[in-house]
Amino acid sequence: RVVITGMGKSGIIGRKMAATFASTGTPSFYLHPAEGIHGDLGMVTESDVVIALSNSGETGEVLHILPSLRRIGAKLIAMVGNTLDVGVSQEACPLGLAPTSSTTAALAYGDALALALLSKRKFTASQFAVFHPGGSLGRKLLLTVEDIMHSGADNPVVNGATTVQDALFVITDKGLGAVSVVD
Repeated sequence: RVVITGMGKSGIIGRKMAATFASTGTPSFYLHPAEGIHGDLGMVTESDVVIALSNSGETGEVLHILPSLRRIGAKLIAMVGNTLDVGVSQEACPLGLAPTSSTTAALAYGDALALALLSKRKFTASQFAVFHPGGSLGRKLLLTVEDIMHSGADNPVVNGATTVQDALFVITDKGLGAVSVVD
């Protein structure tokens, strides 16, 4: 599994990264570093890869969990402005303070990692569909005519000789707003 951790804006980017990894077939989750030092490190195993996000590389909450992650035996990747270089020359914020350009760079890097894993594992559209059963993606990838089709007694059917008035009664009775006319 891939475990993403980060504090503040980096944590928000970490949540998005974990969601992208998970939705593209790489089991992952976000670990809040402050919760980690209070017991949630029990979710991490020695076979996990931990990606620690921090623009400065000096985020106290993240630094506090690193020794325990090493003791657990998890592999560590640091995505900071000066290690796995996702740094930017300056923030878009006119004050140069609010994490703007740096979070965008981390987000893009996280997406690139997820897509590299997707490609390396030869992840298919049908596998993608398994993780997206809801919403428009789920409908597009998984929904079949059989899933929404009414059949048997639930299907409003009349023959060609049925009067319009009687057809309207069938439409109303079945509640579908339509009737199939068969010969």
